[in-house]
This record gives sequence, structure tokens and C-alpha cells, in this order.
Amino acid sequence: MRVFGVDPGSLRTGYGCIDTDGSRHRLVACGAIITPAGAPFPEKLREIHHALSRLLRKHRPDCVVVENVFHATNVRSALKLGHARGVALLAAVEGGYPLVEYSPAEVKLAVVGYGRAEKQQVGEMVRLLLGLDDVPQPDDASDALAVAICHVHSSGGPGRAAEDAAPRARRAPKSWREYRP
Repeated sequence: MRVFGVDPGSLRTGYGCIDTDGSRHRLVACGAIITPAGAPFPEKLREIHHALSRLLRKHRPDCVVVENVFHATNVRSALKLGHARGVALLAAVEGGYPLVEYSPAEVKLAVVGYGRAEKQQVGEMVRLLLGLDDVPQPDDASDALAVAICHVHSSGGPGRAAEDAAPRARRAPKSWREYRP
């Protein structure tokens, strides 16, 4: 099974592609799409979309996994991150790839075993799980690989059909404090 992970961002969008048999993972490709600093925001979005579309056509994954928006320092940052994430989703949907999303806490829990793990811990676990000499750089690439690994660990491995690669249903709230419409 080939899984393509995306860590969206308007300045740098990380990507990571792995092949896996469910227990052993192998790095196929990773890196970051870096948009020009002075470019208008719509041009940055176009560059992210084109680059992701090219990468998806090149690597032909069985599914694409995108990290959900968790938080941002301010509203403007959150909106820009949401736009970059939308462009990543569009590239996957246009290519006809099954799409799955995980929150940062789900990724950290699946990869490190602790939902509040630090970025360095995630990078080190990615290095160990993929049998690499060094932590993939930049951090965005390491995060994208963690997203891909999270899907393999959370979905039950390659035995699960690509059509079933939908996000898990949210568990029922146990109290009114947990209820989210």
C-alpha cells in the first residue's frame, strides 16, 4: 500500500510518501513545497496545488492523508492555513484519490503514543519507523510522513480496502461537556 501524507501550510507544505505492508514502512519521497516569499497569496495557493498534483501523479498513492487544522496563532493565520489545506484536498480529489484526515493529536498518538508529543519526538519516531539515518528535513516533511504513518497505524494496515479509507466515526459523547454538534 502506498500512502501520501500532506502537512498543509501557506509558506511550506510538507509531503511524504511511504510504501508499507502494515508493519514495515519504506520511504518513497518527502520534502516541502516552498512558496515564494513575496508572491501574492493566490499565486502561493496555485503553486501548492500544481506541485501537489504533479507529486500525486508521479507517486500514484493508494490514498492521500491530510492533517486537519488544529489551531493557529491568530485568525488570519488560521484562514491562510485553511486555504492551503483546501488546495491540498482539491489536488487529491481531482486526482481521484481516497482522502483521509487526522488531527495533530491523532497523528502524535498513533506515531509516538502520546497525543501531546513534541515536534522533535515525532521526527525521531518517523526516523526510527522508516529506518532512516537522520530525521527528515524540513520539519514539514517529517510531519507529513507522520500523517501517512498515522493512517497505516489507525486504519489496520494495507489489508483495509482503499474505499474504506474514510475517517473513523467520532465516538459518542459520554457527557454534555463532550457534545459537539
